[in-house]
Amino acid sequence: MEIKALACELPVHRKLPFSRLSHADIAREAVKQGIVASISNATVWRWLSADAIKPWLHRSWIFPRDPCFKEKATCVLDLYHRMWAGEPLRDDEYVICADEKTSIQARRRPHPGKAPGAGKTRLVEFEYQRGGALAYLAAWDVHRAKVFGRCEQTTGIDAYHRLVNQVMQQELYRSAHRVLWITDNGSSHRGDASVQRLSGWYPKAVQVHTPIHASWLNQIEIYFSVVQRKVLTPNEFSDLSAIETALLAFESRYEEYARPFEWKFTKEDLERVLSKLSPSGFPPEQAAA
Repeated sequence: MEIKALACELPVHRKLPFSRLSHADIAREAVKQGIVASISNATVWRWLSADAIKPWLHRSWIFPRDPCFKEKATCVLDLYHRMWAGEPLRDDEYVICADEKTSIQARRRPHPGKAPGAGKTRLVEFEYQRGGALAYLAAWDVHRAKVFGRCEQTTGIDAYHRLVNQVMQQELYRSAHRVLWITDNGSSHRGDASVQRLSGWYPKAVQVHTPIHASWLNQIEIYFSVVQRKVLTPNEFSDLSAIETALLAFESRYEEYARPFEWKFTKEDLERVLSKLSPSGFPPEQAAA
């Protein structure tokens, strides 16, 4: 029990000059602290494995810092279930998730890759020359599983405007009663100014922001992860036009079998997560503010 407790402590609390503890570090410290007279690294490993304690691993996370985190997140989750302001969406109302995937490089390999074979994995040349970078902007219709994408030299308000035009000038969106656009707080669509700007472009369009540092609530990130795995990894593109051709061709292919994402994170899940952080879901200093 004491050795497991030792494994769960941060090294700095014991004034150890480590960022993390290994089996050997724990074994030596246990002897030094008089917990045991002697113990092997293998025994420490076996004890910790029984409780799945792995002090040599770490996972990054970010604490919710948006004072309206719950309200904004709940709004997004409601839209995924076709609810808006407590009312069901009409049949001619649509939910769009949009964002940008920036700095996609064209990596020109000095030697062509080799296909996999019996007992051999695919080979990709390690070295490459940079052939420039572009941005991929995409919009995902949450309930129709339809994707709209475009490549731009850079991101920004003008590039985002062109993506909005690409969607809103097509049926069914052009004649829709309302189109709700879910975005993060990137510079192309940040703050109240972007809300007013979007409604100025298209009065039927409504900007809905995810909470700050909560892009994981935006379903377009799921699509981007698919693109990263199936199109951009490994990166073997001769130039930027090759990237653009591949991305746009993938959109058409993906829509042949795409289905709406099965979104399982609910408002109840959100409540449970926030309740673990503090009574109000935020650090004491933010809760007081």
